[in-house]
Parts: sequence; C-alpha cells; structure tokens
Amino acid sequence: MKQLSGFTLKNYNPEFWADIIAESGARYAVITTKHHDGVATYNTTLNNLSTVKATPSKKDMITPFFSALRKRNIKCGAYYSLIDWTYDDYPGFLKDSTRYKVENDYARWNRFRTFFQGQIGEISKQFNPDLWWFDGDWEHSAERWESEKVRQMILSRNPQSIINGRLQGYGDYDTPEQNFPVTKPKYPWWELCMTINDSWGFQIHDKSWKTPYEVITIFADAISHGGNLLLDIGPKEDGTIPPEQINVLKELGAWNKKHSEAIFGTTAGLPQGHFYGPTTLSKDSTSIYLFLQGNPKEQTVVKGLFDDVKSISVVGSNTALPWKIVGKISWSQVPGLVYIDVPATSHDKYMTVLKIELKNPVRLYRGAGGLGI
Repeated sequence: MKQLSGFTLKNYNPEFWADIIAESGARYAVITTKHHDGVATYNTTLNNLSTVKATPSKKDMITPFFSALRKRNIKCGAYYSLIDWTYDDYPGFLKDSTRYKVENDYARWNRFRTFFQGQIGEISKQFNPDLWWFDGDWEHSAERWESEKVRQMILSRNPQSIINGRLQGYGDYDTPEQNFPVTKPKYPWWELCMTINDSWGFQIHDKSWKTPYEVITIFADAISHGGNLLLDIGPKEDGTIPPEQINVLKELGAWNKKHSEAIFGTTAGLPQGHFYGPTTLSKDSTSIYLFLQGNPKEQTVVKGLFDDVKSISVVGSNTALPWKIVGKISWSQVPGLVYIDVPATSHDKYMTVLKIELKNPVRLYRGAGGLGI
C-alpha cells in the first residue's frame, strides 16, 4: 500500500503497449484489473481503492488499453483476483486480524461476495472481456465463491467469453504456472503462464531476464504440446516497459513472423519418441514442423513415419533440403528413419524450423521394432 503514492503512470502509453504486444505475435493479451492487494486498475464504484482514486496517476488503465488492443485485432483478457487482502470482510489467510471462519459469520462473507461479484459485473459491463483470467480460487470452494453463478454472469453478457481454469472447476482451460509440464496436461486446452524474469510485476532488484532464445524454445515446447504461452510483462510505476522486456518481445515477434505457418493454426505435434525436439502438425496432418533445439550442425532424424515424404524445406526461406531413408527393410512394414541434412547456412539465429510435407496425412509407427507392426 505504501507504493500507491509513487504510482504515477506519467509515461503510460497504451498504444505503444499494444504495438509491442502485436509485434511479439500475440493473439491475445491479459491485464490485471485487480490483484490480491485489492487495488483496481479501473474506476470501480464499489470502493475507493483504485488507480483512479488512490494514486497520483488518476488513470483508468483498462479502457485505453483494451481500445488499443482491439484496434489491432488482439483479443482482450481481464485478470481478476478473487482474493482481496485489503477488503475488510475478506477472511485474509495472511492477516490474523481479519481472519474468520466463514461458517461462523456468513453475513460478513456475503458482504464480500456481493463486493467481488459486483466488481466482476462492472468489468463485464464496462470492458466485455474476451477472456477472464481468475486467480486465488484455491482459498475457498466453488460453493463459497458461487463459481457457477459467476460463470453464468459472464456468459450471459458474452457467450463467447473464455474462462481460465481457476474458478474451482468452472473454467475452460488449464493454467500451469512457471513450472513447465514434461508431458501434455490432461485438459484438452492449456496455457503456460510464465514471467519474463523471476517475478510477476516489476521488481527493481530482479535482473534475471530470460533470453530471447530461452523464451522462444519454451514457447516452441508449449505449442508442441498443444498449449499457449502467456508471457508476463512487468511495467514500471511510470508506465514504461523495461528495455530488456521490449528486446525479448521484439525478438520473439521476428521469430514468430518468420515461422508463422509452423505456429499459428497448427495442432500439437508428434508423440514423444519420434523426434528429439518440439513439433507441430498442420490441421490436415499432411505437414510436420520440426523445431531444432540447438541448431544441429549436420543432420536431424525422425522415426516412425509410414507415409512417403513429398518434400522437406526450411520454414521462412523455403530452402529445399535433402533426406535419406535409413534402415527400411523391404519385407517389413516397419518404416525406416528419415535423416535430414541441415546445413549451417540454413540455421535461424535462435531456432531453425523444418517442414516435412507428406503425400498423405501422417500415420505413425508406435511399435517396438522386430519382424512386423
């Protein structure tokens, strides 16, 4: 709360924010409308704790930002914390002075429920988000939050809204945070939410910036498993974005633009074991995209492709590459290995992507070798 007096947003430029987000290749962006601290970043009418009323900025951050995003055809997401550490009627787990058992004081809990659901109603009416990103649901049950009611409040206004998986079972997709899944999450749709250094929001002492290569390879892994990446930007109190973050977004954007056909509109790639790296598939499954970890100097290999290879090329340059089938036995249906020559002249500075075009939709051999299938 001591930081409120220093929150000026004197250099806040939502058009620039939207420009750099668009340049990164992002198709949607999520902004905090209220975090655990209880400070709304829009002009809430339900209390005085907002950037408009309680900071020198006197600004509603959300309205101009969503306007700038929509001009660029980027979907708008609203983060909202169900937890509220500064609201008097919230049973704060971190503050003994305000902690109470809900079952012993339902009147107090109902006052808080009326408040937070009122803010959700405000955000829905004022901004009509395409996506809702809830947080903090773990502190209470779906019944206590009235999660089903909240979901219906949102969808009654915008039936196309998407809700993340932090509404105690009433969301649409999973949100692993920071820790990258080794195998594909069980939920059909998911998104890895991750910081650009080690901190959510701006932390002056955190200089542990992820490099463009690290972010690009993490992103490739996410899409290989059929997921998205929600990459945190932590602006400073004056509204400027640190140059290290801008550099990552620009480099990511240049790489995305070059390799867009392998990223956008594709599906999860090959099961583990067929290629030692991330992959994606075209929607008709006739093209396989290989993301080369570390840019191999000579060759890369794919296992278990039944279908004949039509062509192999480098995404972004369309340079044709030679390949060789190794180990195919004429009397066995088990396919051989596809060895692909990848000359250094074809390498991307971060991560090279190859396209294998097949004569038919991909069919994979999943056996253990030997005499037959």
